Amino acid sequence: MARNKMITILDVEKYWDQSPCNIKHSRKKVGSKKFFDEVEKKKFFVEPHIIKFSEFSKWKGKNVLEIGCGLGTAGINFARHGANYTGFELSGKSLDLAKKRFEIYGQKGEFYLGNAEELSDIVPIEIYDLIYSFGVIHHSPKPKKIINEIKKYMSYGSTLKLMLYATNSWKNMMIQAGLDRPEAQKGCPIAKTYDEAEIRKLLEEYVIIDIDKDHIFPYRVGPYKSGKYEKQPWFSNMPKEIFNILEKNLGWHYLVTAKIKK
Repeated sequence: MARNKMITILDVEKYWDQSPCNIKHSRKKVGSKKFFDEVEKKKFFVEPHIIKFSEFSKWKGKNVLEIGCGLGTAGINFARHGANYTGFELSGKSLDLAKKRFEIYGQKGEFYLGNAEELSDIVPIEIYDLIYSFGVIHHSPKPKKIINEIKKYMSYGSTLKLMLYATNSWKNMMIQAGLDRPEAQKGCPIAKTYDEAEIRKLLEEYVIIDIDKDHIFPYRVGPYKSGKYEKQPWFSNMPKEIFNILEKNLGWHYLVTAKIKK
């Protein structure tokens, strides 16, 4: 993260336009069906907790707004399961690919481009059953502003699901030691991490229904890039139940479910 200058949303936009999240999950032609299939397979293989957290089938016939839809990996699954899906994205390159994905798979969705800090200036205000944002808000210069904007699209029956990076995590320990970085591509301008108290402060106008931790990436990066899943030696002989305990306590992903206060 840059420390010597004020980071703006334009810096964040430029970063994700240069290399959209997960675009390197496949070596197939970018934007092809084989590309999207491989991106999804790899994403859910290394982050299986996404499927459980998202509860895709629960939102059939419901209105879903995703803040930071990226390439549309979650979005296409909400749509496949019958949700009325709306995707919002800062990166124009990412959004174009998300739209193409929906076109290839014959799914319907609405899409908006812009800064989520100004969400209500771009997306018509209506009530959504689910506001979903996985690994996005912590890249914003003003995450609290996004949270305040999201509230405009919620009623007491609406659900907010967020993934935020965890300060007390294996990944962050490695970053602080200079052995890792927040994102696959270097130079991420903002990648804020949170402890539980900071999350509760961020969501002080919400009721937190559930908060959990998950996800430690156990694979060697070199082989992983070529499609091979070879675990690091310190994880390869670790019993699964021990690894699960490690993820529960030192996972990189805080998984938060909340509702607005009555």
